[in-house]
Amino acid sequence: MKIGIFGGTFNPPHLGHLAAARAAIGALGLDKLLIVPAAVPPHKELSEDAPAPRRRLAMAAKLADALLLPDKVEASGLELDRTGKSYTSDTLEALRKQYPEAELWLLMGRDMFLTLDQWHHAADIVAQAGICAFGRSGEDGQAVFAPYLEFLEEAFPDARVEIIDVPGLVDISSTRLRELLAEEKGAEYLPPSVYGYILMNGLYGTRADLKRLDIPELRACSYSMVLEKRVRHIRGTEEEAVRLARRWGADETMARRAGILHDCTKYLSGEEHIAICEQYGVPLDELERTAPKLLHSKTGACMARHVFGEPDEVYEAIFWHTTAKADMTTLEKILYVADYMEPNRDFDGVEQLRQLAYQDLDKALLLGVETTVQEMRDRQLPVHKNTLQAQAWLREHGVTIEG
Repeated sequence: MKIGIFGGTFNPPHLGHLAAARAAIGALGLDKLLIVPAAVPPHKELSEDAPAPRRRLAMAAKLADALLLPDKVEASGLELDRTGKSYTSDTLEALRKQYPEAELWLLMGRDMFLTLDQWHHAADIVAQAGICAFGRSGEDGQAVFAPYLEFLEEAFPDARVEIIDVPGLVDISSTRLRELLAEEKGAEYLPPSVYGYILMNGLYGTRADLKRLDIPELRACSYSMVLEKRVRHIRGTEEEAVRLARRWGADETMARRAGILHDCTKYLSGEEHIAICEQYGVPLDELERTAPKLLHSKTGACMARHVFGEPDEVYEAIFWHTTAKADMTTLEKILYVADYMEPNRDFDGVEQLRQLAYQDLDKALLLGVETTVQEMRDRQLPVHKNTLQAQAWLREHGVTIEG
């Protein structure tokens, strides 16, 4: 088993870290990658605006999640759980006990690599792990590393060293990135989920008014609240909702913002959903209290209204996008249908739903509702009363689906 250890302050983690991690996984054939934020880095002091260690761990976790390899990549609080300086030699010793048979590889950037011999217990480090250093293609070739590699071979004859090129490695220092963030800039250097986390928590001097966010910032905040694997669906729903709004004369901006936020609470626990509903006075029936899948629409609507300042139309569209209801507004229908048939969806009948969505929105809505009813009955699960009422209302008003 090959395990990579990617340490650093991650203050904050940025796209350069993401590219380096991805390159190392491929070049070394890693079976596992641990992203390990330092609690007290021995080589430099943390910046005065550095978030608390657990916040840096949370951002590191979002960096790990952005790689979309949940079984292979994870953020580790190993160094945060220790007192004193976060010496790499101690971390390797702990990991060697945890994974006695593993082949360990320590990942680092060029500047850290070129000072390796000065690290605390450097001989122990190179004895415990191979060293993988990152360079920029076309800029940091072997010539940059060659003199130091020769020195290392003499100082540590048994050292295992790999130099890998990282195409498109982001060239920005963490110091400069923090300065940009304080100036309301720098988003282009960050994974969106990390940027959203920074905005949501007011880190690095950011002072975003969450109730007046522009679309890119709203997306980032939404993405910071979910797993990366959900982002494709959220983005697909957003774009589909805008297309449907354009087709049926609804407000495109409201459709877009509703699409961005519709699943923002998807990964909360049942207890968290219930707590939010209680906080904002949303009544729940018996089925909803035992089926958390039904609640993310209600809690997502609460977040949209109370955290992000969205208007009632957006609130209601998100609120009903899971169960539907009788007598829906055009925007409510649009979000329900967009969520059901966005481009990443793949199930029997989705193509018919996509055709109907641009021919007759009510028929598309009815097809979605009836598909849900049939699926729940096939699985011998209860159908929510609002879904049945939506079905009945559409039929009573003459909506039918031919064939």
